[in-house]
Amino acid sequence: MEKYAIIETGGKQYRVEEGGAVLIERLPDRRPGERVEFDRVLLVRDGSEVKVGTPYVEGAAVVAEIAEELKGEKIRVFKHKPKKRYRRRRGHRQIYMKALIQEIRS
Repeated sequence: MEKYAIIETGGKQYRVEEGGAVLIERLPDRRPGERVEFDRVLLVRDGSEVKVGTPYVEGAAVVAEIAEELKGEKIRVFKHKPKKRYRRRRGHRQIYMKALIQEIRS
């Protein structure tokens, strides 16, 4: 029996399973080792039973523990205006958190 959920956090949607891990965008008020509860659950599947929210499944939640904070790959941002001698190059590294999924409540 496969049990998974689709959650929304940081403006993105993630498919999560119990015992699995997921990289999410940094949560500003959380630190590694803390537990977090995601209540924006869009879909829960438990075996053959599927619950789809409108937009969220009522009473459903996903409990996870923040394992670590890490940085993504560096990207280059380049702005340019032709014929105006305007060029700007910047770099950016997004900060992510690795969340270990402990429980899916439906």
